[in-house]
Amino acid sequence: MRQVDDSVTIRDLSEQIAAWENRIDRRAVTPKQRKRVYTGLHQTHLPMMDRVGAVVYDKDRGTITMTGDLRTFDVYLDVVPQDDIPWSQFYLALGAVFSALVAVAALGFAPFSYVGGFGYALFVAAGFTLVGCVHTLRDRRTLVGSASTPTDVEPPRELVEEM
Repeated sequence: MRQVDDSVTIRDLSEQIAAWENRIDRRAVTPKQRKRVYTGLHQTHLPMMDRVGAVVYDKDRGTITMTGDLRTFDVYLDVVPQDDIPWSQFYLALGAVFSALVAVAALGFAPFSYVGGFGYALFVAAGFTLVGCVHTLRDRRTLVGSASTPTDVEPPRELVEEM
């Protein structure tokens, strides 16, 4: 929906989602594949999204329009490429490495003990700031529906693993 930045029909939306789920070109989607997605969207997902104000779903016309509140859900649209790890795991590992470094220094092991506490605090703060900047820049490129996202984006990892 963000790629077209306008109202879309439930048919077009279900066809595109079916293509992503089946890892095929949109033109190759069968009526059965599209109908399976269409049913879930029509009966469950779109009415719920309409109720919470994320979209306006006009059942009579079969159209879906984004609302300004849809950006609230951006946090759930973090795309993780197959050859990458989720940022949450990366930050966990980075925190563990920094904690181990500071612990080794605090225990007095050379050469780590030669740097004072302020030096380590500065190093850790700079490290997280740098990684945060990289994370922010990458998120702008990989957010589903962002302007830089190609028309045929990869399906979410959860869908690929179910197959």
